[in-house]
Amino acid sequence: MRGLENAVVRLLKTHPFYGHFLLGFRRRVVTDGQALGATIRNGTPTLCVDPEAFLRFEPGEQRALLEHVLKHVLHLHMTRRKGRHSHDWDLACDLAINPGIEGLPPQALFPGRFRVEAGLAAEEYYRLVSSSFDVGNQQGRGVGNAAPDAGSHRDRGEGAEPLQDLRDVQTLDDHRVWQEADSTPAGLAEEVIRGMVREAWRKSRGEVPGDVRELVEGMLAPSPIPWRQVLRQFVASAGRVGRRSTWKREHRRFAHDTPGIRKRRRLNLLVGVDVSDSTNIRELREGFARELVQIARGRESRVTVLYSGSRIQRIDSFCGSPGVVEVYQGGGFTDLRPVFAYARTMQPRPAAVIYLTDGFGEAPEAMEFPTLWVLTKEGQKPVDWGMELRLDV
Repeated sequence: MRGLENAVVRLLKTHPFYGHFLLGFRRRVVTDGQALGATIRNGTPTLCVDPEAFLRFEPGEQRALLEHVLKHVLHLHMTRRKGRHSHDWDLACDLAINPGIEGLPPQALFPGRFRVEAGLAAEEYYRLVSSSFDVGNQQGRGVGNAAPDAGSHRDRGEGAEPLQDLRDVQTLDDHRVWQEADSTPAGLAEEVIRGMVREAWRKSRGEVPGDVRELVEGMLAPSPIPWRQVLRQFVASAGRVGRRSTWKREHRRFAHDTPGIRKRRRLNLLVGVDVSDSTNIRELREGFARELVQIARGRESRVTVLYSGSRIQRIDSFCGSPGVVEVYQGGGFTDLRPVFAYARTMQPRPAAVIYLTDGFGEAPEAMEFPTLWVLTKEGQKPVDWGMELRLDV
């Protein structure tokens, strides 16, 4: 991964906003021949890298490739693909972002190649691309032999040629990983990216490339999504899937001789509560607790609550029944690490960690558990990993 690390350093020097934004991604090594791919998996932005394929590009092209995949995530292209033909949508998204990136490899797709106007949204390119041939069904490549009628491309300009045959046209990065974004609700994905944008904007001191400035400024504005909805979506995406036998459902193979199988959601959450004065507010904690109780109620669930300052001072738990996150008087300085150390000892492992805190304290450098930082109004996200949610009670 040394080649990627060097490219990230170059990106931080030339485009600090993109560099800091990238630092919030989880990285995954692949060996499928595609240099890069980016997606949002279970609420976590993930960068997939084939180190050998990545090193085949020149340093300038590597930087451009990183900018390319980051723009896909900034525009949430993977969450906007649902219901559309994947091949067409993938091409449309590349056409929408590539004109603003310098130094891309020669095989990159540009609107001029298809004799369409630059500067359109992905949805507009999708309409133009998909209308040039028979898209068939949602599962296939969508390449047919239908010819466009005389009036199908009037908006592309007088005398413009029909779009070329698209059966062999490929995207610059790996869009197959976009399927993993189906595990994340669109509202939750947007809130995750909003938090990462705020952090990257702060660390780059507001130095944002001009072609994404308007998009970034929109994400810096207060979120239109209520915090309760974000919390519910985060928990829903973290629940584990289990199986149990049931005679109420017929077995597909053995019919009445064997009970059927029903999937179930098992929710095992670890909730950390910072006992410092900043969260020592009854209205704040009780509002937070009410939502956790509503989420857990009616499901097979177990919620473990840790009250922690410099160390864990109290442990409560409840299983799908009412519980209260109390105003516990702790005192002392804050260290966020003991809660995550406890998480690693739990059996079964928690599906996610939710931490109510102001964020001022030492935290682990990395964490394998999906984490939601529920921050107070004046708090700050302590690390790059995890999702940020501000509690407005």
